[in-house]
Formats: sequence, C-alpha cells, structure tokens
Amino acid sequence: MKIINADCLVIGSGIAGSLYAYITAKAGLKCVLVSSADIDVCNSALAQGGIIYEKHPDLKNLLKDIQLAGGGKCNEKAVLSACAEGFKDVEKYFIKEFNTDFNRSEEGELLLTKEAAHSKKRIIFSKDTTGEAIISAMQKKLKNLKNLKIMPHCNAIDLLTLSHNSTDYYDIYKPLTCFGAYVLNNKTLEVCAVTAKKTVLATGGIGQIYKYTTNSPAIYGDGIAMAYRIGARVINMEYTQFHPTVFAKGRSALISEAVRGEGAVLINKNGKAFMAEYHPLKDLAPRDVVSRAIEHERLKTGADCVYLDLSCMTGDFIKKRFPHIYKTCLDGGVDITKEPIPVVPAMHYFCGGIFTDLNGRTNILNLNAIGECACNGFHGANRLASTSLLEAAASASLTAKADIKEIRKNKFYIPKPKDWKSPEALPDKNLILQDISVIKSTMWNYVGLIRSASRLSRAEKILRHLHNEISVFYKGYKITEDLLKLRNAAQTALLITYAALKNKQSCGTHYRED
Repeated sequence: MKIINADCLVIGSGIAGSLYAYITAKAGLKCVLVSSADIDVCNSALAQGGIIYEKHPDLKNLLKDIQLAGGGKCNEKAVLSACAEGFKDVEKYFIKEFNTDFNRSEEGELLLTKEAAHSKKRIIFSKDTTGEAIISAMQKKLKNLKNLKIMPHCNAIDLLTLSHNSTDYYDIYKPLTCFGAYVLNNKTLEVCAVTAKKTVLATGGIGQIYKYTTNSPAIYGDGIAMAYRIGARVINMEYTQFHPTVFAKGRSALISEAVRGEGAVLINKNGKAFMAEYHPLKDLAPRDVVSRAIEHERLKTGADCVYLDLSCMTGDFIKKRFPHIYKTCLDGGVDITKEPIPVVPAMHYFCGGIFTDLNGRTNILNLNAIGECACNGFHGANRLASTSLLEAAASASLTAKADIKEIRKNKFYIPKPKDWKSPEALPDKNLILQDISVIKSTMWNYVGLIRSASRLSRAEKILRHLHNEISVFYKGYKITEDLLKLRNAAQTALLITYAALKNKQSCGTHYRED
C-alpha cells in the first residue's frame, strides 16, 4: 500500500477546503487536497445568491438577523467570531488576492442585494453564480501552489486513528488521535494511506440522502459519517434546511432567494399571493417558514407546486441579473420574462454536523472540521441566507492559522498505518442503487419538512435495519465509490432521524406537527 505523508490532509474541495489548503500551502506546509470528483464539483460552486460583506460591519445588527433566522439557537460567540474574521477574509482573499468577478456599479463600487430575513442590503454577488465565481477564481491560484498535492476523483474511506490503524500495538493506550485517512482512487479502485499532522474534514453537508435536493451529486454526508465512526461528537443533527424555491421541473435547480430579494412574489395556482398569511416579512420570511408555507399552500389548493411571480421586473433586468436561472428555466420550458416559475421546496443546507470549537477543533486530537460538515452553533436551528460562504471562509481561515501555529511549534507522532485489506469481489450495483433509493425516499417522506413521532419512528426502524444490512454487505466486497457513499448515507441518515425523534420541540428547520 502506498503511503503519502503530509503536514495537512484536506478532505473536500469547496470554499472551506480550498481556502484552508491555499492558506496552509502558501505558508509553506505540505498539504494534500482530496476531492471525490474534479475539484470544482462541490456545493460551494452551486451557491447562487451571494456572500455577506460590509466594509464597516454592524455586527450587532447582523447578529440580530442571524439569531432571528436561527430560531434563537445560534452560538453568539461563534457568530461574532466568524463574521469578524469572515469580513477580513472576503476582502483579503476573494476581493483582492483572487479578484473575484463581483457585480459592481459604473463607479466600481460593489453592488449589494438583500435576501430573506435580512434587515438591510449587505450581500455582494456575482450575477446568480456567486459560488462558481469564487471557486473558479480561488482554484486558479490553488493549482499554482508548489506545496499542494491535489488528488481528484478520490474518496476518503476511513480516518486513521492511533488506537485502530497504527502498526504499533501500544498506541491503543494513547489518547484518541487522528493521523490521516485511507483514500480510494475512484477510477483504479486502489487504496492508499495519507498520513498527516492535521486532518481537516471539509466534505460539505448531507447532500444526496434526500430524494429532492439542491446539493452536489458527490455528497452523501461522508465527513460526518467518517468522524462519527471514530468517536467524534455530532450536534444539531435534526436541523436540515429546505430551500423554499427549487424549479419544480426536475426538482434540483435552485431558484435563488435573491429573486425574492429583488421583488418577486410567491403565488398559488389561483394567482393569489399568500405569504402575508404566514409571516409579517411575507416573501422575505426565514427559509423554514417559507418552505412550510409553500407546502401548506400546495396541499390546500391541491396543486403540485406554487409559483414565483417576477412581473415586477423587466425582461432585460431578469436576463442581466439572473442569467443562469433564466437559462435553466428556459431549458425546462419556462420563459421567466413572460411567466411565473413553478417552484417547490427541496433539501438544501445542513445546520448541524461535527461539533467543533471556534478554531475547527473536534473532540478527536488533530482532527478538524470546517464548512457545512462542521457545527459550532453559528447557524442555530436555521441558516440565514448568504451566511454559508462567509462562515465557510471564516472557519477555513481560523482553523488554518491555528494549525500553522501548532505545526510550527509542536512535534507530532505519525506511526506507520496498517495495510488496507478488503475482498476482491465487486458489489452488485443494483443492490446499492436500491438501498440508496430507500434512504432517499425514507428521509423525504418521514424526516422531511413536517415531522411527527409516527413518521420518525417508521423512519428509524427502516434505517436501523438498513444500516445493519449495509454494514454486513460493505464488509463482504471490494470498496467502490458507490458502496462507500451508501455506507456513509445510511449512517448519516440514521443520525439525523435519531436526533429528530429525540427533539420533540419545534424550532427552525425542525418542525414537529405533534
């Protein structure tokens, strides 16, 4: 088995993972970046709306908006720390070093927009493809770093710990410590070990474990499952955010909240605007409120969807401000300059995850988590629009700076890992696809927008049985990317269901009708 040695191993290539890799490699540390597909295939690249940025930040006002959207469950220390750091990072990296193509006025000033539950305009953007613009600009710089080794089309299988994977028997008596990961080459099916002083999970959220989702097809809650398997603490797992407006044709293409921020209004099949009946902020209410309102309205009218009316905007404005959304809908047979967009909710963002402190540290020594897979309480029970990219940047920067300091100061014990062993027989892909389908349907139907004890109990029984079956199935076959995704999806889905069943109090994205 091939062994690759590094100072830092980063698993995941979204904004959090890529920025961490950029900062540490530029500081002279040897860094390995693992991505399950090409490095630009990530949730960050799908972000449309924008990123919060204020030259002269009013942190008190921003905290108020974040806390309101988060159902009062946000960790105020985490919010203030990440926002203060994040604004510096946006300016230093995204605006100055990476020269991201943000929309500007004729005078060259950054344009600002407003999204749901924001009390003022404070979001910078790049048309309706902000995430893609940031990722593209950052990764151009990333590829030129000499100290960085990029491993595309590779998946981390399991994290290496002293107690389980060291060839030295006596390491079982040492504190629970991570020292890298086993990594699968998705194309050759070869497995190598990457050892590192610091291992950083930046794997995104829970992605494809729901039937309808806006997430990247490469994400199945992998980092959360891997961390949990070695004893990492996970929190707020019941808080799964559904985006209110996803194009009803296909149910995966996001219709940015910025469309409503520019004045679009939700209407039912009878052409009636309805959000005033559900919240004082109407169409700019927090996402959890809007998602449930759409579901209630859809059921009340017996319709498959509701509609987003853009008639307050001119056709030219729509094409210029939302070119990607315009083209996506047009390809689906809807000209949004002439007719409303049919929309439904879909799983979008995960507010829970691997518990960390403000510098990305988990309860496992030398294992960090950043971005959407991590949770320090920033988002509480529901995420405020356009905070995710800011929080990802801040968590990457704070963690990278802390790691650089530790690696330069401390000595690290890195043993030789045990060889990877697995059977040679390939798993039946049809069985994998069927099990994935069961997980997706179970999560959507029983652990979705509106929950109850009976639905959650049914989900728990289905998923617990499936998890046990998959554990046995996994051990009997050669590891493949699909098998790995199935194993991680089953574990993460079960953790979410357990948390949702245990928490009987509705708050934010977790809504119990009982």
